[in-house]
Amino acid sequence: MKVLKFGGTSVGSVDSILSVKNIVEKEAKHGPVVVVVSALSGITDQLINTSQTALKGSDKWRTEFQDIIDRHHRLIDSIITDTTQLEQLVYTVDSLFDQLRSILFGVYLVHDLSRKTQDAIVSYGERISSHIVTALIKGSVRMNARDFIRTERKNGKNSLDTELTYKLVRESFSRQPRISIVPGFISRDRETGETTNLGRGGSDYTAAIIAAALDAEMLEIWTDVDGFMTADPRVIKTAYTINELSYVEAMELCNFGAKVVYPPTIYPVCVKNIPIRVKNTLNPKHPGTLIKQQIANDQKPIKGISSIKGTALITVTGLSMVGVIGVNRRIFTTLASKGISVFMVSQASSENSTSIGVRQEDAEDAARVLNEEFAKEISTGAMFPMIVESGLATIAIVGENMKHTPGIAGKLFGTLGRSGISVIACAQGASETNISFVVKEALLRKSLNVLHDSFFLSEYKVLNLFICGVGTVGSKLIEQIRSQYEELKEHSRLKLNVVGIASSKCAIYSRDGLDLTNYRQQLQASEPSNAQKLRDNVIGMNIFNSVFVDCTASKEISMLYHDFLKNNINVITANKIAASSAYDNYLLLKQTAMERGVKFRFETNVGAGLPIIGTINDLRNSGDKILKIEAILSGTLNFIFNALSANVPFSQTVRMAKEQGYSEPDPRIDLSGTDVVRKLVILTREAGYQVEQTDVEKQLFVPDEYFEGPVEEFWRRLPELDADFERRRQQLEAEGKHWRFVATMEGGKTRVGLQEVAQGHPFYNLQGSNNIVMLTTERYKEFPMLIQGYGAGASVTAAGVFANIMSIANI
Repeated sequence: MKVLKFGGTSVGSVDSILSVKNIVEKEAKHGPVVVVVSALSGITDQLINTSQTALKGSDKWRTEFQDIIDRHHRLIDSIITDTTQLEQLVYTVDSLFDQLRSILFGVYLVHDLSRKTQDAIVSYGERISSHIVTALIKGSVRMNARDFIRTERKNGKNSLDTELTYKLVRESFSRQPRISIVPGFISRDRETGETTNLGRGGSDYTAAIIAAALDAEMLEIWTDVDGFMTADPRVIKTAYTINELSYVEAMELCNFGAKVVYPPTIYPVCVKNIPIRVKNTLNPKHPGTLIKQQIANDQKPIKGISSIKGTALITVTGLSMVGVIGVNRRIFTTLASKGISVFMVSQASSENSTSIGVRQEDAEDAARVLNEEFAKEISTGAMFPMIVESGLATIAIVGENMKHTPGIAGKLFGTLGRSGISVIACAQGASETNISFVVKEALLRKSLNVLHDSFFLSEYKVLNLFICGVGTVGSKLIEQIRSQYEELKEHSRLKLNVVGIASSKCAIYSRDGLDLTNYRQQLQASEPSNAQKLRDNVIGMNIFNSVFVDCTASKEISMLYHDFLKNNINVITANKIAASSAYDNYLLLKQTAMERGVKFRFETNVGAGLPIIGTINDLRNSGDKILKIEAILSGTLNFIFNALSANVPFSQTVRMAKEQGYSEPDPRIDLSGTDVVRKLVILTREAGYQVEQTDVEKQLFVPDEYFEGPVEEFWRRLPELDADFERRRQQLEAEGKHWRFVATMEGGKTRVGLQEVAQGHPFYNLQGSNNIVMLTTERYKEFPMLIQGYGAGASVTAAGVFANIMSIANI
């Protein structure tokens, strides 16, 4: 025998209630079933609101009441096709509505709404819905819950009289029909015989009571979700259904906001070891969640994450609390006497403070009554007035296997800390089933996402990317991410979620991820943006595991890095400005990243996709010391001097470099050596030396006057240098040498300049726009380390940025 409970959403629409019919009739083929039903979704709230309207003496109660009647009539007309049966059901339902109208009219006339009357009014929701379901399901018999569910008044609340109720349930179902329909929620007072109820969510409790009293094989809770989820799917898109939970785990999740099952439901069936299965009325083929005593082969330390918004902390503190017996008793007795529920307690081991979690709406009253209770101690300075912190949220991670897994708490707080989330208070019982903690409500979404991702509850690890710059490098990067997306998702369980793309004028954002196939059209249709708006949006979105990727050459954008790092946003940049800026700024960025537990990476600042900076870091981290760096770091200049020949003069090679995309739009930036100086400064700093750009000695090959005036004037005058370059080139060719623009660092001293390189030197045969770096270290003295390859080009630079992104994903 099974007990099936159907919630308000299950009986609240035509499709769902017809699904109820099919589910029940199919189950009844295998044995007797008891079906417990709630009121139609939203009806209980409407009944309460209508009674309050009547209490105020407003005629609007009539309209509100008619809306309730009309909704029920529409449902009945849609599901009952037999004319005779329809007439009988409408007569029964309308008779109940007539009774209810009389009660509401009385409230309207006398302006009085007692608890007894309120309980009577809300009972009609389940009474009417149970008649509708009984009429719909052939062969079913309606049972009146008030005949066997008994309550008694305790501490101002209706409490179940368990012994009497179980006895009456067994008597009532001694000759159990094949299908019994029972209205949930409602009950009767054992002394007065008045209609009472089991509280909000009481239909679940009704079903559990009947299942326990009759020793049912199974209790099934049918609702509008597929079962317990690992987290709230409205917040975490990757949340999924939990296959199995223990009774304890289910209770913990319910107590902390998972509104799948009414918490008291679990106790009656847990005592009898009756399993609970939670299923979806509109998706009956889904297996749902099974709740039972023991779970076989359960390896996951954490089963789910639950949360409560709108919470507040009341902190009771004072030196007089230390070692004094009875302070906590006074706190909880005072709050209980005022009907204020405490859902979390955190106490310092020194006993000088106790923080209690309450609902936001109870915070003011809680502080007031506690201040009154401890007024004497506060007046003498032995205790301090209550401290109230509002605008908070409480999160709980739940799993019975946490007790067998060391380091869960450490990982929890480490994960939150790296994401810039401060824990205000925390609590954990010795059972280690639940770790609860309080954060600012503004950080709730971020907290849930980062925890869900970090504890491998998510099917995929997620990185949320903000890409700034859609020029040659930025567009190539977006293309590479789009083409590699499915591969990474399938084989690396990694989702690269591009949540923001910004150009120099516009920006687009989507928390769920942008469509990379038409981002340019989206940008064109977007609102104008600037650096300040970009900063505010990236930080304001407050997304977990976020990475800001700079594919621009903008100084204004580089000035945003510190704010991003401070807000626990990783920064990856192909922009050389920040890492080559004033040494103090460079150091600040590095230190901020380290302190906040995020990454500031700029591998592509030197050598595009070549692993130069990473190699220097690896050498230093392993204890080696960089003694000397010799490098060709400008693909543009290397291209120019490789292309120079008797048939191709110097001015033409410069123009070719611009046309083929090797140089900046204004090639004087390359010819001045500014780019090489920046790169050398970055390498020198990463090698462990303090240096500024002004410290670099320059030996340039183009006279200073050519760097003055407009770029058009530069192009006009550039051929003036061709003859001298050709004369020197011929002499160089005769000597069997090549020109190379070399950056050198030795013992912290830096210089850049044009050098003549003879055959046999590693730089002699460097082709095209390639870069090469030669590292002399304490370990690599006799035979320096060489790193060589493409040092320019949008594709390889984008690939280098992509590699930096992956390095963060793999941490």
